[in-house]
Amino acid sequence: MTERPSNETTIEAANKMTERPSAGAFQAFVKKHAEPVEQALRDLLPLPLVQPKTLHEAMHYAMFPGGKRLRPMLTLLGCTATGGAIAAAMRPAAALECLHTYSLVHDDLPCMDNDDLRRGRPTCHKVYGDAMALLAGDALLTLAFEGVSAAGGAAVHALAKAAGSVGMVGGQVEDLAAEGVTDEHSIERLTWIHDHKTGALITASLLVGAHAGAGPETLPVEVLQLLRGYGDRLGRAFQIADDCLDMTATATELGKNPGVDVALGKLTWPALVGLETSRQTALSLVEEAASLAEQVVSAAASWRGVARSSLDGAVQLLQDVAFYTVERRT
Repeated sequence: MTERPSNETTIEAANKMTERPSAGAFQAFVKKHAEPVEQALRDLLPLPLVQPKTLHEAMHYAMFPGGKRLRPMLTLLGCTATGGAIAAAMRPAAALECLHTYSLVHDDLPCMDNDDLRRGRPTCHKVYGDAMALLAGDALLTLAFEGVSAAGGAAVHALAKAAGSVGMVGGQVEDLAAEGVTDEHSIERLTWIHDHKTGALITASLLVGAHAGAGPETLPVEVLQLLRGYGDRLGRAFQIADDCLDMTATATELGKNPGVDVALGKLTWPALVGLETSRQTALSLVEEAASLAEQVVSAAASWRGVARSSLDGAVQLLQDVAFYTVERRT
C-alpha cells in the first residue's frame, strides 16, 4: 500500500502545483455567473415541500450548498467560446450539475467508495440512508435530461453518451475492477478510467454549452472536434490533479476525507509514477489544452462569420480554466 507523503513533501507538492499564472479571468467569470447558476438549479429542482418530501429534501441536501460548480461553468464557457448567448445555456448548465451531483451521491455509497464526508459535511446516505440516497441520485440523473433538453437533441445525445456505459458509468466499472491491480498496463488502464469516469462529463459540459448556444444551427464538425480535444486534455489534467490532492490535501481543504483512493487500493497517477511526474503530466496536458483554445475560438469565429478578435475573451477563459485545474487547492 502506498504511504501518505510527509507534511514537508505535501507542502512542497502543493507549492509546485500553484507555480502558474492565476486564473483571474475564469475566477471573474465564475463570480459573475455563480448566482444565476444557483438560481437555475433552484428553478430546476422540485421544492423540498413537494411530495415525496424526503426524496426532494435529499436531492436539495446533495445539491446545496454546492462545490465549485465547475461543470455548469464549463457549459457556459462552451457556449461563450463558440459565440453563443449565455442565457441559452443556463438551464443546460444546471442540468450538468444535477448529473454530476447524482454521480457523487452514488459514488459515496457503501457499495462504491463508502465515503462519510462530502463538501465538508456528512454524505447523503449518512443523513437519509442508503436507499433514499440511491433514489435521490436516480432522480437527479433523470432531472438532468429534463434540463438539458432545452439545448436540443444533439446536446441530449452528447450528455447521454458521456454519462452511460461508454462514458462515466463505464469508467466507474473499470475503476472498481482495477482496485488493487497493478501491472505493465496500469497507466493505459488508468488513462482510460480517467477519460471515461471524469473526462467524459467535462467534455460533455463544453459540448452541451456549445450546442445550446448554437440554437437551431448545427455546429461544424471541426468546432466539435477541437472542443473535444480541449475537453479531453482538461479532463485528464483535472483528474491527475485530483489524485495528487487526495494524497496531499487535508479534509478541510478537500471537503471530504483524504487518502480514500490509497486505502481502497485504487489506481492513481501518484501511486504509479509519483507526485512530481504526475504534476508534470498534468501541466503538459494543460499547456496542450491552452494551445487548443486558440483553435477552438478561431474555428468558431469563422463559422459565426465574425472577427476572431471579437472572441478574444473566450480564449483567455479557456486558457485560464485549464490552468485552474492544477492550481486549485480548495
